[in-house]
Amino acid sequence: MVKAYLVTGGAGFIGSNFIRYLFSCYGDKVFVVNLDKLTYASNINNIKEFNNNKNYKFVKGDVCNKKLVERLFEAYKFDYVVNFAAESDVDRSFISDAKFVKTNVHGTLNLLECAKKFWTDCEKIKSNVKFVQVSTDEVYGSLSLNCGQFVESSPINPQNPYAVTKATADKLCLQFFKNFNFPVNITRCSNNYGPSQHPEKLVALTIFKCLNMQSVPIHGTGENIRDWIYVSDHCSAIDLVVKKGKSGEVYNIGANCEKTNLEIVNTVINTLKKYNNDISSKLITFVENRKVNDLRYSINFNKIKTELGWKPKIEFLTGIEKTIDWYVNNAEWFKTVNHDG
Repeated sequence: MVKAYLVTGGAGFIGSNFIRYLFSCYGDKVFVVNLDKLTYASNINNIKEFNNNKNYKFVKGDVCNKKLVERLFEAYKFDYVVNFAAESDVDRSFISDAKFVKTNVHGTLNLLECAKKFWTDCEKIKSNVKFVQVSTDEVYGSLSLNCGQFVESSPINPQNPYAVTKATADKLCLQFFKNFNFPVNITRCSNNYGPSQHPEKLVALTIFKCLNMQSVPIHGTGENIRDWIYVSDHCSAIDLVVKKGKSGEVYNIGANCEKTNLEIVNTVINTLKKYNNDISSKLITFVENRKVNDLRYSINFNKIKTELGWKPKIEFLTGIEKTIDWYVNNAEWFKTVNHDG
C-alpha cells in the first residue's frame, strides 16, 4: 500500500533531503505532497529532481492557509504529516519575530487542526497515522561547559525568539496528544549540515566564503559549542519516528559530536585546501557576538537509540568531506540562493 505524506517546508534544506531520503528508501511505495511557501530559505532547485516523479507533487502555499491545507487533506488523504516548515534563522528572529510567530506557531496549529479534523472524520486517527513536529535542541536553552546533556525531560528554557516559537509549537503538539489522544511525535535535533543548506548557516557559509576567498565571520570568540549531525542521519531518525514512535513522545536526535564554532570553521578550511591551497585560517574574522548566543548544546539521544534502534552512521569528517564535495561540484547552486528575508 502506498503511504501518502504531507511534507511541509520540503524545498528547504532538511525537508528536501527528507523527501530524497523517502524516495531512495521506498520508491513508489510513497506519495509525497510538498507544501512550501518558497521563502528566501527555500530553493526550488533543491527539489527539481522530483519534478517528473509521478509520486510527487509540489504545492506552493502557506501552512497558515487553512482552506488550502484542508483541500490537500481531502484530495490526498495523508497518512503522515512531517512539519519542517519554519522560520529558522536566529539572527533574523531578533529583527522580525512576528514572521516566526506566524509560521512556527500559527502554522503548526493550523496543520494540527486540519490533521485532527480529517483523521477524526474519516476514522484514520484509529489507524497508523502520524504527525511529526520537527523541532530543535534550542528549545532547551543553554548548557554550561561541564553540565551533562539535554534529555527529553530537560526543562524548556528558550533563549531567543526562534527557539521561543519552536517551544510554543511543541507545547501545542503535546496538548493535542493530551486532550485528543492525537498521534503526534516531536523530534529535537542538534545542528545539521550537508548538501543544499542555505549559506546563512555556519558550515555552508564557511564553504561559500572560502570558495570565493572572502572573510569568514565568527560570532564572539568562536567558543560556542554545538552538537553536529549529517543531514541524512537526521532524516533516517525522523523516518523511524514516523513509523515506530510512540504517540505523545519526544525524541532527541544527536550524534555525540560536540565542536566549537571555531573548530567547525577550521575543519572546513583545512578540508577545502585540497581544492585551493590559498584557503587558510587567515580568512577568519571575529565579529560582534549575538545579543543572546547560547554557550553549549549537547543532545542525549539514548531514548531513540534504545527504544527505536536508531544511531547516526556518518562520521563528522566524512560528512564534512561529502558536504564540501557537493558544494564544489554544484557551485552554480550558490547563485540560486535568495539572501533576502
